[in-house]
Amino acid sequence: VQLQASGGGLVQVGGSLGLACAASGSTFRDYVMGWFRQAPGREREFVAGISRGGGSTDYSGSAKGRFTIFRDNAKNTVYLQMHSLRPEDTAAYYCAADRFLRNTRASSSEFEFWGQGTQVTVSS
Repeated sequence: VQLQASGGGLVQVGGSLGLACAASGSTFRDYVMGWFRQAPGREREFVAGISRGGGSTDYSGSAKGRFTIFRDNAKNTVYLQMHSLRPEDTAAYYCAADRFLRNTRASSSEFEFWGQGTQVTVSS
């Protein structure tokens, strides 16, 4: 599967931003999807994950309550809606897919397919 992320940009503290990741080349609904982020000098970290049908989601502690992951299998797209953004949310955000995962929370090494990063910058 090929993944194409979009929607990053510059936003002020407390603002909102939505990311999208469009998939192609395979049956989208077969994949658990995730969002990760990586700030300069830091490891890539899990942000949110969603099950194949969209009924189960999981979030990092930092994202819980502020971010929402959802998917539209008819449009082969997974989304990440982010609210109450903080400077520490500044990072490159990556979408990821895996066909064999059983859980919606997984490490980056467990996801097989990755999109290119989209930069999110939160200014104070």
